[in-house]
Amino acid sequence: MPVTIIAEAGVNHNGDLETAKRMAYVAKECGADIVKYQTAVPELVVSRFAEKAEYQKQTTDAAESQLEMIRKLHFSFDGHRELKEYCDSIGIQYLSAPFDIPSVRFLGTLGMPLIKIPSGEITNLPYLEEIGKLHTPALLSTGMCNLSEITDALGILDDNGCPEVTILHCNTQYPTPYEDANLTAMLELFDQFGLPVGLSDHTPGWECDVAATVLGAQVIEKHFTLDKSWPGPDQKASLDPTEFKAMVQAVRHVEAALGDGHKHLTASEAPNKAIARKSIVAARPIKAGEVFTTENLLTKRPGDGISPMLWYTVLGQTAKRDFAEDEKIEL
Repeated sequence: MPVTIIAEAGVNHNGDLETAKRMAYVAKECGADIVKYQTAVPELVVSRFAEKAEYQKQTTDAAESQLEMIRKLHFSFDGHRELKEYCDSIGIQYLSAPFDIPSVRFLGTLGMPLIKIPSGEITNLPYLEEIGKLHTPALLSTGMCNLSEITDALGILDDNGCPEVTILHCNTQYPTPYEDANLTAMLELFDQFGLPVGLSDHTPGWECDVAATVLGAQVIEKHFTLDKSWPGPDQKASLDPTEFKAMVQAVRHVEAALGDGHKHLTASEAPNKAIARKSIVAARPIKAGEVFTTENLLTKRPGDGISPMLWYTVLGQTAKRDFAEDEKIEL
């Protein structure tokens, strides 16, 4: 199956619904399969005492609290309903990550074929129970997690009816240093749980998305913005449209290049076989009745005559006719 590519709009719309719609349209034009947002009731997500992450302090007003920041960046449920309808109308799948139980229940009313569990909720038992009760396939981000925590989360989801989970390897630092990306952990996740795996990528550029494709990712999620210079906590760690389109093309090219895993002659190179390989030819003029030896034979292109792999079969045999220099030998 082709890799599913998710454009993570997140909160890069800065709370403006028309910008969020524009992001969906541009994401589709760039080749994304899904555009993803975040759904929250801010007062149910963070307390008024919660501080921002360090990267958020560097990219937003350091004086405001995390709650104040989130209030600026979220939509009402009605806004998300309108956004879902817009995505449906232009032919790109809407996806959102809920950050509280009312948001989980609301998203369950939209008929979404997929739901996203953000990394921070993986140890939130009542939240995971509500996700399971939706009976909707889920993407589970695993930033900051160990295997035991993932095992526990999967058990809760399964016990409550979640039919299918894709595990996304993730590092929650924005941007993630390359040395902390740890992409081969995807292999351990697959070996440990036997479930589809993918990457929620926060590294700069898109090298890791290409590498994840090679490692077997079935889903690639990457932050997306219309303009990196806009204010907001995630803009600078996102790809702009030109970059996102290049990432999609790179993933699709590598995906095609992976092939079927079996070594064989491909259709594109078949015409080169006769051109690049060699045949047994006369090294000099050979008369009928003359014995073929290493003195009067060579191997040269093209390769549409007797294969050099039959060299010792030909040596010692007698020429049945005259051969000119460079002429392909016939027995």
